Amino acid sequence: MDSVLHFAGNFWWLIFPLGGVIGGGVRAVSAANERRAERRLERYRIKQQTKVAVAEASGRGKIDEAAARRELTRVMQRHDSTDARWLDYELDVANLLDFPLMTDMREPLTAEFHRARSRADLLRPASVDELARDRDGQLDYRDAVHAYVTAFDVAEAEAVRRRRSDFSTEAQERLERAQRLLRVAADDAATADERRNAYSKAQRELNGLIVLPAVTRAGIERGIAGEIEA
Repeated sequence: MDSVLHFAGNFWWLIFPLGGVIGGGVRAVSAANERRAERRLERYRIKQQTKVAVAEASGRGKIDEAAARRELTRVMQRHDSTDARWLDYELDVANLLDFPLMTDMREPLTAEFHRARSRADLLRPASVDELARDRDGQLDYRDAVHAYVTAFDVAEAEAVRRRRSDFSTEAQERLERAQRLLRVAADDAATADERRNAYSKAQRELNGLIVLPAVTRAGIERGIAGEIEA
């Protein structure tokens, strides 16, 4: 103890420089601790922000997929309704012969409508699930259906406007006779012979004027064949 007191008494002046060194060391350690604490806090903040961002992205993905499903459903319904409008011509012979332009593939507007219909059919998914996560596929199909609907509207409007005006008086008379004969061919109340003969005569009347769609011909022929078998 005496030696310590002796040292302190003789070298008391060292207290000031040593105190500065010790104080600086304490401050350095304190600053280092603060920096470590700040880095830990920053890492925690980044992790929390990342979790929030991931959750938000996941939520947006679910919302986007649900929206895509709703849009696809609307597009498919629009496709179906346009198909139904076309079937009104394909399956109704009287309607078809009132507006013969709808099946005249020499008419550019009609040809364009049928091309657009084929493309929409080609791109149509089997179900909404098939394209729910395929944005490019959704856009291609949506655009194809829009082109189909537009082309059908234009072709139909032109067919209604022109009706049979492109045909000569004689050709229009042939169309009217064919129309009456096809009604007989599709009439369940007519006998098998009446239906068969009416269909044969109608084909002769239409020869060189109009080519009936395959679906139309098949429907009439199935009806006649069923009558004969019965």
